[in-house]
Parts: sequence; structure tokens; C-alpha cells
Amino acid sequence: MSEMINNSTKRKGKLKELILKLHSGESQDSVRAELIHALRSVPYGDVIEVEQELINEGLPESEVLKLCDIHSAVLHGNIDLPESDKIQPGHPVDVMLKENIELKKVTAQAYGVLMMVERSSHDNISDKILNLKTFFNSLYDADKHYQRKEYLLFPYLEKLEITGPPTVMWGKHDEIRKMLKDSIAFLQKENLSKEELTATAETLLKPALKGIDEMVIKEEEILFPMALDKLSNSDWFEISQQSLEIGFCLYDPPVEWVPKGTEKPDINDIQSGDGKIQLPSGSFTVEELQAILNTLPIDMTFVDKDDKVKYFSQSAERIFQRNRAILNRDVRLCHPPSSTHVVDKILKDFKSGERTRAPFWINMGKMIIHIEYFALRNKKGDYLGTLEVSHDIKRYKDIEGERRILSYE
Repeated sequence: MSEMINNSTKRKGKLKELILKLHSGESQDSVRAELIHALRSVPYGDVIEVEQELINEGLPESEVLKLCDIHSAVLHGNIDLPESDKIQPGHPVDVMLKENIELKKVTAQAYGVLMMVERSSHDNISDKILNLKTFFNSLYDADKHYQRKEYLLFPYLEKLEITGPPTVMWGKHDEIRKMLKDSIAFLQKENLSKEELTATAETLLKPALKGIDEMVIKEEEILFPMALDKLSNSDWFEISQQSLEIGFCLYDPPVEWVPKGTEKPDINDIQSGDGKIQLPSGSFTVEELQAILNTLPIDMTFVDKDDKVKYFSQSAERIFQRNRAILNRDVRLCHPPSSTHVVDKILKDFKSGERTRAPFWINMGKMIIHIEYFALRNKKGDYLGTLEVSHDIKRYKDIEGERRILSYE
């Protein structure tokens, strides 16, 4: 019968010993067996402190990064998580947990398609490749999830001198980003064979999916419990207020979280000093501007000079549905993979000055949808971004004769 280690110092010493055994090449199975025998469960705080101590004692961060997946796999299911109060809807951690749910849905779908390819008895896999393009484009949205951790959450941990785990996790983010980028580039190749796809699935596509799924475990078993323990409500509120600038990942929070005792910022706080947005031809309040943009009988979407979606109108007659999850997303990822080359060409022509507008029109049920892209430039001619304007022109094509203002009743 094993003697469980309950002393914190001895427990961390044993955990460090086990992690270093992994470093020396001992098998995961034998280390996991020893972990369960000696510790059974490990307080999540011990894992954080041991990672930090290993770095402080000279184990290179690159080595801790290599060990990260291994010791996370060994510890998975054996970490003793603290009981915390129910996380309120809209809290930054609640949002990231919901995003993780969506990411895991997509990785599961991608795994499913790869399995179908492996089991397929024929070589025509074009439909499977199209599905994979869509899934991997969606998964690159994880970049915004990771950026919110890196630029909003990690600085608060670093102020508390918790630097090791964020550094290691940031390194894993970069690995996942690279694998996703390489996966997307691979899937864009023409005439991919079943053999090419199957081979690359093992060396690139599946490792990318696994990286995302394992990051979910690291967050939910290590990072989030620690952050909830260490950060105050005011810290989380600041993180929440800045999150929209980076954007969300496959999930649009339906509510804004405001901790008790804190007043929700007034939208007018972002106006100029006199409470007005002043333009050369006039002025209005933010409320007035929002009403104007949402009343126009058109859909508008603004993409900045870096090709990121920054704004969309919310009119009652909206044709193409949008939600805030697309904000700060690369506009190419908002289109079907089959049309990304056209989007690239339009942006290239706008940036070079070769074109200033690109109109298209399609039939959609009883509607005729006119879609036009406009290059936006300042007075110097510098490219500022692209404006997409869409509306149903069927009503205008059906107009006959005249209807003067005097006929209004």
C-alpha cells in the first residue's frame, strides 16, 4: 500500500523529480504510474510553482516547452482543481471556456473528415479537402483567443512574478499558430492526392488539431484556476473591456460582464471632449451615428488596411448575418476557401491603386443582391481599408414611373 505524500514541499519535490525523469527520456507510462502511486493527485498550484522553479534553477525555457505537452499528458486527470464560485456569464474566463467548446467541436469535425479520407476506397477527395479548408480556416480564429491571453491576461500574472507558465504557454501558442498556417497553406495546394493528404495528416494536420485540444486542457486545468485565484474583479474587468479590441474566437458573447459595484462605461465616454464627433461637414453623438449607420437600408462591413474586419452595421434589413466573433478576423477567413483567391486579388488591386471598386450581383431567392467593394483612401491617396456594401436591388428594378414628394400622405 502506497504512502501518499501530503507535505507540500515533499510533494513539489517529487513532482519536480518526475518531470526531470521525463526530461531524461523515461517513458510517460512509467512516470504516470509513479505519479499515481506517490501523489495520486496534484494541486494545480504545485504544477505552476514547479514549472517556475525549474526555469529559475536553470532548465532552459525551451526544454520546459518541450516537456510541457509530455508532463501535461501525464498529469491530465490527476490535477486537483479548486472549487470556485460559479463563473458569471460574460466573464473573460466564461468567454474563453465557451470558445474552447467551439474549438473542440471544429477539431472533432476535422478529425472525422481525416478518418473518412483514410477509410475511403476511392481517390476523389475534393469535397473532403474543401471541408478541411473550412475547418482549419475556422481554427485559426484561435489566434484571437491566444492573443487575449498573451496581451491581456499574462501581464497581470507577470506583475505577480508568475512568469514561467505564461512563457511556456506562449511558446505553445506560437507552435500551434505555425502548424495551423502550414496546414492552411498545404490544403490550398491544387490536385492533392489521397496519399499526400494522408501522409501530411500524420505529420502536420493531426498535430495541429492535437495542439489545440491539449491547450484547452492546459488552460482549464492550470491557467484558469490559477488566474481566478490570483486576479481581482477589477483586473478581470479591465481585461473584459479590452477584449473587444482583439476579438473573439468562434463565439460571440451575448452579454457584457460587469462586476458588482462597478458602473458600466457610458458609450459617450469615447466621444470627443464636447460630447460630439466632429467632422468637416458637421457633427453628431455616438448614439446618433450608430442610429444613422443601422438605419441605412444596406449592409456595411469595414475591413482595415491590415485586412482585419473592424466593423459591421446592424440594420434591421441585414442580408448577410454577422456577429462580433468576426471582429479582428482576417477577411479571407470570412469567405469560403474557394473564393479566397478572388478576395486576395481585390485587396491587391485596391492597395496598388489599380482599382477603386469591385461590383458583383447574385440572385438569392426573390432578391437580387448587389455587393460592391470600395477602396477607402485618405486625402493623400493612402489606402485605409475596404468597405463592403450589400443591398437588395430588386425593389429598385421594379420601380416604374414617378413618385414625387408631393404624393406623400
